[in-house]
Amino acid sequence: MTDAIDYYADRLSARRLRTCYEIAPPRVRQYLEAEVQHVLSKIPPCSRVLELGCGYGRILERLATKAGEVVGIDTSLSSLELASSALNGFSNCHLAAMDAVSPGFADAAFDVVVCIQNGISAFKVDRRDLIDKSVRATRPGGLVLFSSYAEGFWEARLEWFELQARHGLIGEIDREQTGDGVIICKDGFQAATVGPDEFASLCRSLEIEPRIEEVDGSSLFCEIRIG
Repeated sequence: MTDAIDYYADRLSARRLRTCYEIAPPRVRQYLEAEVQHVLSKIPPCSRVLELGCGYGRILERLATKAGEVVGIDTSLSSLELASSALNGFSNCHLAAMDAVSPGFADAAFDVVVCIQNGISAFKVDRRDLIDKSVRATRPGGLVLFSSYAEGFWEARLEWFELQARHGLIGEIDREQTGDGVIICKDGFQAATVGPDEFASLCRSLEIEPRIEEVDGSSLFCEIRIG
C-alpha cells in the first residue's frame, strides 16, 4: 500500500498535482476560486504571509498581488521547482522546502498564516501541533486560516477525485470503504476532512477561540485571530 505522505512528495507533485486542478469540474473550480477570494479578503495590504503546503504555487501569485511579502513552503522539491518557474517575476514571493510542523521560522514572523484546500488533513501530521505551530508563527493581531471541505460538498468532491483516478493521478476509488467524508483508494491513499466540531475541539485544547465559517457551501474555514 502507498504511504499517504509519499503520495504528495512523489505521485501527486509538480505537474501531476497541477493536472488535478486543470481537470477539475465547474463546481470544483467555483470552490477553489471561492477559497482564494475568501483568503484574499482577509489579507491586509503590505502584510507578510506564509502559505503552508504551497505545492506548485497555485495561489502564491494571487497572494503576492495583495500582500507585501509571501513565503510558500512545501516538502515536495519537484513542486517547488515548478512554483519557482511560475513565480519568476514576483520579487516579493519566496519558496522553501520545509515541513509545516517544523517550519524553522522565528515566532511571530508573519501577519497571516494560510493553510487551505484541506491541508490540515492532507499533510498527515498531528493537527493540534500544526495549529499550535501556525499560531506561534503569527504576530499579535495577525490571523491564521485553515480550511477543510464542507459536508454539503461531498458529491462534487467525490466526482473530482473519481476524475483524478480515471486520469491515473490517484488510485482507484474504493467505493465500499469511501464515505463519511473520507475518500479511500485501493492503493492505500486516503483523503479525510476536518469538521466544525473537530476544529473547535483542537482549538479549545490550545485555549484558542476560533471563528468557524462555511464559505460557498464548499469550504469550512477555521479563522484564528491572534491576541
